[in-house]
Amino acid sequence: MSTRRDCVHYEEYWGLKQAPFDNVPDPKFYYPSTKHEEGFHRLLYGVEGRKGAVMLTGEVGCGKTLLSRTLIQHLAQDRYDLSLLANPSFKVVDFMREVLYQLGINLNGSKLDSIHAINDRLVENLRKGKDTVLVIDEAQNITDVHIFEELRLLLNFQLNDRFLLTLVLLGQPELRSKIDALKQLSQRIGIRYHLMPFDLSEVEGYVEFRTRAAGATRPLFTKEAIEVIHQASGGIPRKINTLCDLALLIGFMERCEQVDNEVVDKAFVESQ
Repeated sequence: MSTRRDCVHYEEYWGLKQAPFDNVPDPKFYYPSTKHEEGFHRLLYGVEGRKGAVMLTGEVGCGKTLLSRTLIQHLAQDRYDLSLLANPSFKVVDFMREVLYQLGINLNGSKLDSIHAINDRLVENLRKGKDTVLVIDEAQNITDVHIFEELRLLLNFQLNDRFLLTLVLLGQPELRSKIDALKQLSQRIGIRYHLMPFDLSEVEGYVEFRTRAAGATRPLFTKEAIEVIHQASGGIPRKINTLCDLALLIGFMERCEQVDNEVVDKAFVESQ
């Protein structure tokens, strides 16, 4: 008889060291698909080349956050002063306070004081041989146009030959229309990339990669199961994760040797 613990934890049954499809941005599970690698290298080029502002967009669940965390992990701490603003849905005053906080600046003065403090921090990093990078995730949640104006002004911190701050904007497709409506900011976006969903071969590679990264020594999903996963998920990584995680649980409870298309069908029905 299965125990309550058995019904929750399927890892041992499938020969896994951990769950492979958790929806968390763990760089260990970054799958270097052609699409994601192009996005990664565009962001990396924008940061290393000090292009001022770069923007990555994509549908919900396409892997933007995981890609950004992989980028952050890749950048050397002794070379970059990295700040991450994961929730930008503030009013203007609170937004700028959060930017100051993320830059390591403790200040409650006037706007002019804030500008001076940011400038001092950027110049200090320059003297230390560090580049300052501000990553803003879920940037489509910025609703106040004045915040975009503040971001544009941050790009005014520059020397004759380089920006002192690199701004990385991540968001859903509506971010593009918001930026395009602001010509002065839009013209400062040096690098853009839109992340598309996986095709069938990428879904197969993605599922195989994540199960192997979690400790699997054999394919856990049949090719027919992969086809159903692709169709049901639309190639969206977050949907793939949810579907595969539930399919592994069902396959474990039914003591399957592999997850087949019938198991995935059951998982899809249960996930609706």
